[in-house]
Amino acid sequence: MIRWLLASLALPLLAGCAADPVTTQPTLDGQPPIVIAHRGASGERPEHTIAAYRLAIAQGADFIEPDLVLTKDGILVARHENEISETTDVADRPEFADRKATKTIDGREVSGWFTEDFTLAELKTLRARERLPKLRSTDYDGQFDIPTFEEILALLAEVNRGRDKPVGVYPETKHPSHFIAIGLPHEAPLLALLDRFGYRGRKAPVFIQSFEVRNLMDLRAKSDLPLIQLMDSEGGPPDMPETSYAVMATPAGLTRIASYADGIGPNKAMVIPRATLGSLGEPTGLVRDAHAAGLKVHPWTFRRENYFLPLGDKGGLNPSAHGDLGAEIAAYLATGIDGLFSDNVREAVAATKVAQR
Repeated sequence: MIRWLLASLALPLLAGCAADPVTTQPTLDGQPPIVIAHRGASGERPEHTIAAYRLAIAQGADFIEPDLVLTKDGILVARHENEISETTDVADRPEFADRKATKTIDGREVSGWFTEDFTLAELKTLRARERLPKLRSTDYDGQFDIPTFEEILALLAEVNRGRDKPVGVYPETKHPSHFIAIGLPHEAPLLALLDRFGYRGRKAPVFIQSFEVRNLMDLRAKSDLPLIQLMDSEGGPPDMPETSYAVMATPAGLTRIASYADGIGPNKAMVIPRATLGSLGEPTGLVRDAHAAGLKVHPWTFRRENYFLPLGDKGGLNPSAHGDLGAEIAAYLATGIDGLFSDNVREAVAATKVAQR
């Protein structure tokens, strides 16, 4: 409440300030920045559903992003986490009550229901639901199942038939060290499916991403597909507790990343941090330094709800109301980012088109 009150007091002051001229920096390869549909059109449909991916494609996404976890029988499926009580109706299903468990994932204790304790056939009986019900509509809850990665690639094969420029896929390997430890590694099924659907070589419309490091190094040893090192504004890679994302974001750290990856996917606060009262601060040198190392930069995640927007782009004090997402995106595009993750594809596509005029 205090945050929103302070924001309301500061807005009139901001409204009277003239914006300084902005010089837009170029992307790494001079091409227009890409829009990555974060978990599909997850601002309008339950995330990681075929419906969310279809809508994102219809709205003009350049890539769709499935987060990949594994089932008990080794099938890759799309869920934000392997714990699925937030995004499915599993907690309401009495036949699965005994599957509830507590596990340590990336050093953190987590309780709930985990994909690796279900066969694909069992997971297919569950139905997806909105992960952010206080901010977004729940009208589509219960209508969609959990898609496999194979089903997502089949969808792309269908929609890309006849297209001059295909919509790409941007899979994330979720908690790879955890899945390796329980005998369900991502790499083999991931690479096999991508190869079967024709994703081969450096120019294939695919990026494979991970917050871990060794997972990406292993993939680089087995594949020449483009790879992205994800980074957060705090902490470090779960498989390398001796380092931090802050160290990885230094020029020396970025040079090291460039030895096994093609780009970085940083928390957007690493590109432009929030300043006083939540307004956007001055850009850091991360995009410049990453480009100097030959790395693309795809920050995450841009969302239209006031709750997520910086001060000055909010459309009102209601956290679930929609503010000026385009203004926020424009500030980031000016830094030269090569793409961005967004829950709201229509607005993100519009903002990138405006920036290219």
